[in-house]
Amino acid sequence: MFLSPEKRNTVLCLLLAVATLAVYNPVANNAFLDFDDLSLYLGNAHVRAGLNWETIKWAFTTYDASNWHPLTWLSHAADYELFRMNPVGHHYVNLLLHTLSAIMLFLVLQSATRQTWPSLIVAALFALHPVNVESVAWVAERKNVLSLLFLLCSMYTYSRYARTLDWWSYAATALLFALGLMAKAQIITLPFLLLLWDYWPLQRVGAVKNNASPFRERSISWLMLEKVPFFPMAAASGLMTLQAQHAGHAVRTMTEYSLQARLENALVSYVRYVGHAFWPWHLAPMYPHPGNSLPAWQISLSVAFLLAMTVLVIRWREHRYLLVGWLWFLGTLVPMIGIVQVGEQAMADRYAYLPFIGLFLMVVWGVAEATQGRLSSQRWAAVAVGIILAGLAVLTHHQLGYWRDGETLWTYTLSVTQRNYMAHDNLAVALAKQGRADEAIVQFEAATALHDYDPIEVLKLGLYEQNNGHQRGAIEQYKKALNGSADPRVRLAALNGLGSAHAQIGDLREAQRSYEAALQLAPDDPVALVNSGLLAQRRGDLSLAVAQYSHAMQVAPTDVGFLLLAGALRKAGYSKEAETAYQQAARISKDLSQAQKGADQLLAQ
Repeated sequence: MFLSPEKRNTVLCLLLAVATLAVYNPVANNAFLDFDDLSLYLGNAHVRAGLNWETIKWAFTTYDASNWHPLTWLSHAADYELFRMNPVGHHYVNLLLHTLSAIMLFLVLQSATRQTWPSLIVAALFALHPVNVESVAWVAERKNVLSLLFLLCSMYTYSRYARTLDWWSYAATALLFALGLMAKAQIITLPFLLLLWDYWPLQRVGAVKNNASPFRERSISWLMLEKVPFFPMAAASGLMTLQAQHAGHAVRTMTEYSLQARLENALVSYVRYVGHAFWPWHLAPMYPHPGNSLPAWQISLSVAFLLAMTVLVIRWREHRYLLVGWLWFLGTLVPMIGIVQVGEQAMADRYAYLPFIGLFLMVVWGVAEATQGRLSSQRWAAVAVGIILAGLAVLTHHQLGYWRDGETLWTYTLSVTQRNYMAHDNLAVALAKQGRADEAIVQFEAATALHDYDPIEVLKLGLYEQNNGHQRGAIEQYKKALNGSADPRVRLAALNGLGSAHAQIGDLREAQRSYEAALQLAPDDPVALVNSGLLAQRRGDLSLAVAQYSHAMQVAPTDVGFLLLAGALRKAGYSKEAETAYQQAARISKDLSQAQKGADQLLAQ
């Protein structure tokens, strides 16, 4: 098998694929998550329409999901065409893309460095590292695995161009870069990576004497000129992504996160990412942003570490892979490090998918160089590599289990993070979908205690609590929404909710006060009018009940409302007027008997 490099590479690629597929195979048991899988992607009507011209047109023009990534949309549409709502197929496509990326990473490194075993180890670390579980096991992160595959293919064709100066390879590099940008803009740093690649391993600039590299040496100005077409593509993609994120209200303002808080979090997050690379424990889908709460000692130590590492790689610049790996890690994280804060997270495992390759390069080539020419050291290094890869495989297999379903994922997340309101919120949603309302309400309330939700979201929580028998909790939420908003529509909904919840617990005086306040705010509001009429009828004030029902039916006529009016008129002794109201109800009702049941239920409350 190993008589030729081609056969050897083929066998190693197959082994890499088998190992990746075997470790990640449990992903087939995972369900879709409400964490974007269903809400943004598979619940999208255009995706569910499958691959057609309308879907293609929409994919290239939409800013849905706060992104412009047409190829990602089309890949989801193709999956839906093939698998419908069977999660196995969707998960396996992510896994296959990740496996192909691992193979491509091996081929990119091997073709550029001509060193097979270090290339294979870097690819294996990428394939099996548990930090990448989020990108593979989360269907919504299709954009991550798809864009990286295009980036690696682009680097492969670039290496071919650098060797042959074949302009077809150059054009292929640009095309693959464009396709990757249409999957996710995270790869906008490719021009920067290609310049690093020119420095090492291609050594197209400042080559050492007796360099046997097959890649043609060029001046820095020539290398920069080569990249000119790539920079406008990256800038256009970045601009479109920012527009999409602003359109989706995903970009956080300076009021929410100050520039100082962003910079401090970025510095600490860089070091936390390095920690996750070497100790991938307690990984989570959501790391809460610390805001201004980071202690000074953490910031100081992070700055010291980053400066020390940068000084060391510059000082040891004869080991080019160190400088390239470190700048790869730092540079590719810049778009996701949080200077432009998108979302609520301090950092995210999915953001490490591309940057960690730089750290793997530093470590693996460092060990390879340190053990070069020493057979015993190489054997011990091989044993260590085997143990490390086995350990990573076990951790990845274990981490995949946490992504089995929403309840499992967010329960685990709460066990490894602190003050994580999004974990509470998502766990509440998962529990609510199972009909476990009491448990869901506990999680919803824990989330609201940690986060200042928009009053509209607080209103929704109040309604959920009220519909599930937690009237007193609903009253607290309605009060919070009322006190937290100056929007007349929000205040009106909160007052009506307060009136309804107070009435359900028998506090009719507070209920009446709430409806009166609502009618002062909006005298023609039909909800407050009808409910005020119900309270009046309950205490025997039929004249007021008739007046409120009549006013409401002038504003917003309904069959239930006219039946309530007819009943109140009949009890007040106005039979002729009652019959007229009943006929109006019959005229507009699609199902009069059902409407009568609704009116009776309101009167019985």
